[in-house]
Amino acid sequence: MAEVVLHENENFESLLKRFNRRVQLEGIITEVRSREYYEKPSLKRKKKEAAKRRKSLLSSAGS
Repeated sequence: MAEVVLHENENFESLLKRFNRRVQLEGIITEVRSREYYEKPSLKRKKKEAAKRRKSLLSSAGS
């Protein structure tokens, strides 16, 4: 659970910005989206393999 503490004399916009950054870093949004619908194990494997291929292509293209 992402939690931020309001500092003294801090405005709401900066508090919201810190909260959004914390949520992004903890990966809460991506996890919620992945759990939104049931995904068959075979589809999970295919997505994982595709991500691995994309990552290897990016790393080899950068060299």
